Amino acid sequence: MPTYDFICNNCEKRFDVFMTFNEYGKKTVHCAYCQSDNVRRRMTKVRIAKSDESRMESAADDFSGMEGLEEDPKALGKMMRKMGHEMGEDLPPEFDDVVDRLEAGQSPEEIESALPDLGMGGADEEE
Repeated sequence: MPTYDFICNNCEKRFDVFMTFNEYGKKTVHCAYCQSDNVRRRMTKVRIAKSDESRMESAADDFSGMEGLEEDPKALGKMMRKMGHEMGEDLPPEFDDVVDRLEAGQSPEEIESALPDLGMGGADEEE
């Protein structure tokens, strides 16, 4: 059964009401605190779940046509931050450090020499 959020126009308190889709709009809602029927529906944020594929496609669309990223560290950093955000996963702190450096204009080569222990070793690395 869906939960609907309301605000009382008299006491200005927020409250939730459980009702079926059929009841919504037909059933009179009363404030859970003062019992007034002078209430209004409170609109809440809507979250849309996206698949990993659709998130990556969305991010790729934002950066399509950005040839030469390797020549523009700031644009590369912006793209990496957007892709990291679209992944929706917790990324290691090193990711933010690298992106911050790129956005500041540091080249990938400079970052690699400044941060040799990024954990980007090969397959023979122990876990």
